[in-house]
Amino acid sequence: MEQYLKQTDMLNFHEKEIQQLIHLRKWKELDEFHKIKEIYQFVQNEIVFGYNCCDTLNATQVLADGYGQCNTKATLLMALLRGVGIPCRLHGFEVSKNFQRGVTSALISLLAPKTIVHTWAEVYYQEKWIVLEGVITDQAYLSALKKTYGEVTGEFRKYAVATKNLKELSVEWKGEHTFVQSQAIVCDYGIFQSPDEFFQQHGQHFHWINRFLYTHFGRKIMTRNVDKVRRRNVGSKKKKAGK
Repeated sequence: MEQYLKQTDMLNFHEKEIQQLIHLRKWKELDEFHKIKEIYQFVQNEIVFGYNCCDTLNATQVLADGYGQCNTKATLLMALLRGVGIPCRLHGFEVSKNFQRGVTSALISLLAPKTIVHTWAEVYYQEKWIVLEGVITDQAYLSALKKTYGEVTGEFRKYAVATKNLKELSVEWKGEHTFVQSQAIVCDYGIFQSPDEFFQQHGQHFHWINRFLYTHFGRKIMTRNVDKVRRRNVGSKKKKAGK
């Protein structure tokens, strides 16, 4: 298990920002189940769903951004888990881009490659590896989607969610696998010791012009679209409180 507890350039949990957070939240004082639960909930809901400038940010950079997507949230989640002595690893994939509809625009979708690099973290708990993909979408965002589309039957593939049944989708830590985008997987790259190792071998398939446009314009539009969905949920709660 030692290889799954090491610090790396991206999993830089010895940095003071990470150590201060761990100390402030008193995560090291918890039992194994609650260490995972509290860290999972922090990355899921306090680091809200949004699109960073690139996939290779280190953990402190993701923490500073305050938002993240699949790859960047996996990095922060792994750094925090290793920081409290919980072994974890990375699983890499390619996913189709069509499940991003609703978050992307037609132009952004046109610029994007046909498949997108996707990762999730896996934690070693009770002598087995547990998938933590559900950390990607914060609960406020997911609740807003369920209010709008929760009665849709069958597979749901849009707004950065790819699941067999949106209404029954649960992404809470209960000691079991959590999935939120797994139905979009088209290629499995396997297991990696760290995101550093994965991104040395795999990266997004952008032409440099498309990468520039995504970094400076596309991802910001997508993050605003995500926030609009999330605010629907907040607005709905305020209306109910007003009544």
